[in-house]
Amino acid sequence: MNHEQNMRAANFISEKCFETPKIGLILGSGLGVLADDIQNAVKISYSDIPGFPESTVEGHAGQLVLGKLNGVMVAAMQGRFHFYEGYTMDKVTFPVRVMKELGIETLIVTNAAGGINESFEPGDLMLISDHINNTGTNPLIGLNDDNLGVRFPDLSEAYSKRLRLLAKNTAGRIGLSVKEGVYVANTGPSYETPAEIRMLRVMGGDAVGMSTVPEVIVAKHANLEVLGISCISNMAAGILDQPLSHDEVIETTEKVKNSFLQYVKELVVEIHSTTKQ
Repeated sequence: MNHEQNMRAANFISEKCFETPKIGLILGSGLGVLADDIQNAVKISYSDIPGFPESTVEGHAGQLVLGKLNGVMVAAMQGRFHFYEGYTMDKVTFPVRVMKELGIETLIVTNAAGGINESFEPGDLMLISDHINNTGTNPLIGLNDDNLGVRFPDLSEAYSKRLRLLAKNTAGRIGLSVKEGVYVANTGPSYETPAEIRMLRVMGGDAVGMSTVPEVIVAKHANLEVLGISCISNMAAGILDQPLSHDEVIETTEKVKNSFLQYVKELVVEIHSTTKQ
C-alpha cells in the first residue's frame, strides 16, 4: 500500500463521518461488542472501503464504526485481519495506515490471547507492556515510503508508558484488577504445542496470540501512541489438561464483556482528556 491508497480510503471514510476521531480502536475476537455501544454510529462495511480486505473469522463483524463512545469521538474496527487468513502484511496493517490519515493520534488495540504466565486465569485483562514478534516477518519489509515513517522505527517503547500508567490508574479507580505482561505473536492458525509454550515462557512471554504485533509495528512507524489490552481467553497449551478451541475464546470474552466495556469506555475519556489540544 502507498500513500495515495491510504488517502483514498481515508477520504472515502471522512465523507461519511461528521467529526474527526482522534482515538482508534482495533477490537479482537469476541470483543467487537464494544462497537455496539457507540452512539450516533456510522457503520461502514470493510467491503465498501477502497483497499480494505474482508474479515473471515468468527467473532469479527467486519465493519468500521465511527461515532461517540462515552462522549468521545472514536473510529473502531469491529474485527481485524490476520496473516493466517492469507492476507499480506500490507493488507493486515492497511487499516492502521488509514486511521493515521483520518487523524487518529492514539490507537487502542485489543485481542484475545492464551495465557502463558501461570499466575493468569481465563478472563483476566492484561495490559501489554511489550511484545515478541515471533511471526518470522515484519510489515515494514520492502521499500520505505518516507511519507509514512522512518526507515528504522524505534520500538523501545512500542506500548506507551504514559498510557499504561493511565490505564492502571483507571483500573484502580473503577475497582478492576488488571495484569501486565509481554505478548507473543505467532502466525497461527494452529494453536501452539505444549513444547512451544514452554519455549515462549523461557523467552519471556506472558500471553500468546495471532495478531496485534504487525499493527503495532505499523502504528509506531506512523508515530501513533499505542495502548494494548489482551483478554486472557484461555490458558495456553499444556498448562491445563484440555484441548483448545476458538469456541472457548468467544465464550470467555462473552463472560468478561461487561468489565471490558466499562474499562475501555473509561479509558477513552481519560485518554481524550489528557491528549486534547
